[in-house]
Amino acid sequence: MREPDMQKLDALIGNLVGDVGASVSGALVVLGDRLGLFKAMADGEPVSPQMLAQKTGLKERYLREWLSAQAAAGYVTYDEGEDRFSLTPEQAMVFAEDDSPAFFAGAFEIVQSMWIDEPKVAEAFRTGKGLGWHEHSNCLFRGTERFFRPGYNSHLVADWIPALDGMQERLEEGAVVADVGCGHGASTILMARAYPRSTFTGFDYHGPSIERARVAAEEAGVADRVTFAQASAKDFPGRSWDLVAMFDCLHDMGDPVGAGRHVKETLGPNGTWMIVEPFAHDRLKDNLNPVGRIYYGASTLICTPASLSQEVGLGLGAQAGEMRLRKVVLDAGFSHFRRATETPFNMIFEVRA
Repeated sequence: MREPDMQKLDALIGNLVGDVGASVSGALVVLGDRLGLFKAMADGEPVSPQMLAQKTGLKERYLREWLSAQAAAGYVTYDEGEDRFSLTPEQAMVFAEDDSPAFFAGAFEIVQSMWIDEPKVAEAFRTGKGLGWHEHSNCLFRGTERFFRPGYNSHLVADWIPALDGMQERLEEGAVVADVGCGHGASTILMARAYPRSTFTGFDYHGPSIERARVAAEEAGVADRVTFAQASAKDFPGRSWDLVAMFDCLHDMGDPVGAGRHVKETLGPNGTWMIVEPFAHDRLKDNLNPVGRIYYGASTLICTPASLSQEVGLGLGAQAGEMRLRKVVLDAGFSHFRRATETPFNMIFEVRA
């Protein structure tokens, strides 16, 4: 047996203590989100466990333990003198305000699905058959929508569409848009609310997500100009689209080149394919950072298995990087590929024939 460096071992154990604590805290965030505890504290007023029990109808003893754990994590604030707990404005933005640009509770639902579905992924490792998106637990679908929606709210209309040459003007005048891989429809609905003269169709192969998207469109008051239909990226119907958008889904596809060829066939004159993908550098060593850690983990447990479960099974992964994405686009027959803009979490590409 090799002799360990005790200082390096201590440092590693210190990191692991933090990671185990984060894992436990994640489960408690999901619990608090589901029970409405963060929203009950969103006004910032300090509460005792008894007061929170009165507000929520939950049991005081459980709440004291939950509040103490959240305080230890730094997710709620504890006042020792008053023996009360509260949310700062920043904590409320992260845990209690769904439309906040910093809302993060949905991310923990995605992580919850990773833990639940780990045995299925282990079997995929053995067989190589992959694991389809539809085979995951429901918390993944809900968590994905809630995690990505704040970023779309912050950037899609304000930054991403204006970065596409001439697209904002076309949408303001009235365009036809396909949102492929739309999930619960957050991106589709957001665009429909911003551009009332345009019409939008969201496509996704996952039937339950399409059903949820239709309900969301009704709730948002945009059902008159938004349609949702079940279809894959290689067979969605329609012709002469002004814009085909794919948000954080191209890398999940088994045959992204085939999907790109279909997009090219369906675009109208001067039509644009907007691809939004997780931010990644082209070299592995440049992605070994906190964001890369999350994306590689999600890619291992969700994205790559999804791709390998489909025909071709290219397996781009969530950290494909611009160079590999460019190759997909060029192989699909396009000649114009440009990184239009980016955020710390996403790259936005403009693709044209």
